[in-house]
Amino acid sequence: MNTVDNAAADLAFATGPRHASDRKRPSVALPVEVKSRRPPRIAALDGLRLIAALMVVAYHYIAISRSWSPDGSNSFPKLFPFAAYGWLGVHLFFLISGFVVCMSCWGRPVGDFFVSRVIRVFPAYWFAIIVTTLVVTLVPGGLEPRKWHDILVNFTMLQEPLHAPHVDGVYWTLFAELRFYLLLAAMAWWGLTYRRLLAMCCVWAVASALGARSESVILRLLIMPDYSWFFIAGIAFYLMYRFGPNILLAGLVLVCFCAAQPSVQTVWRSSLKNMDRTVPYWPTLIILATCFGLMALVATGKLSWCNWRWLPVAGALTYPLYLLHEYVGWEIIRHFRTQVPHHVLLVVTVAAMLVAAHLVHRGIERPMSRWLKPRIKAALRQPAPASANATPSHGNADAGPRLPSPRPPEGPGPG
Repeated sequence: MNTVDNAAADLAFATGPRHASDRKRPSVALPVEVKSRRPPRIAALDGLRLIAALMVVAYHYIAISRSWSPDGSNSFPKLFPFAAYGWLGVHLFFLISGFVVCMSCWGRPVGDFFVSRVIRVFPAYWFAIIVTTLVVTLVPGGLEPRKWHDILVNFTMLQEPLHAPHVDGVYWTLFAELRFYLLLAAMAWWGLTYRRLLAMCCVWAVASALGARSESVILRLLIMPDYSWFFIAGIAFYLMYRFGPNILLAGLVLVCFCAAQPSVQTVWRSSLKNMDRTVPYWPTLIILATCFGLMALVATGKLSWCNWRWLPVAGALTYPLYLLHEYVGWEIIRHFRTQVPHHVLLVVTVAAMLVAAHLVHRGIERPMSRWLKPRIKAALRQPAPASANATPSHGNADAGPRLPSPRPPEGPGPG
């Protein structure tokens, strides 16, 4: 089937029968794109981002107690049972990414999607590497700073496949996000439609199930069997948001929730080693079900009332907060733990990280994004050099051929 036939099939699938002869077919409720006046930025997702980031912060600051006392005794016994499951904030981040990244690239040229991801991910990441390296190096008696060649590898965000240690432990999630971006970019280059994304999710789910026990490093890098379920579910939630919920999408989400349990259980076991304490597994089911339930409410518009003005501001802080909080926060705690009451130090450290995240967003992310965006776009549209025999056109002979402007994005913009 050629490209025109594919497009026609997708159009027919989305709009339903149009001729009298088509009405003889069985009546089936087909997914139709929901045309609504929803805002480009979904405020409820910003709130969920903040919740996910604070969950991870609580896990690193409260559940892991090595930075508070040399003997590992926990300073927050009442908060520990809740903070012990904060690592599930990463899984909530992956769910949100599946939704938001799919929304960001829908109906946009691949080049625009590439630019949006670069200016969103790298400026704060590069700055966080510098800050974390300086803090770890300058504060004595704390964490061991990375070697300079490993730090340089970290700037590429490819330290995992290149077998270099992370400058900060939380960076491991970024390579998973990067691989997901590449997958969505490939789909966007082909053309995003309801059926193509649904088929991709099904193929990815099957590959993840079959490759879960594979020992092939390359295969596991490609399909991410431990975390693919959350990206797939996020895509399904976005399709619900755009086209309306149906039984296929609901079934796909349920399959992802159930199939993710073995990998979640593996992370739970690892968390027990990090905390040097034992907590039951069953709360992870409740927390994970709550995360899926909240995403379902977003996808079905049930949280559209949640549009407070401060939520986008809070959502903008989550990425720099995530990048900076772990090693820098641990060094702050270790340095002042004998001088400041622990409860006060905890509040002050979290507040300091939030302020630092705000400063990074305003002073690094925004200016760097404004500086990088036009330059990367210009580089992507750089015309080929004119041949020696080419006849110069009127006006500027060196201007080169002008490319048409990219068509504007359809539907909701990036979250």
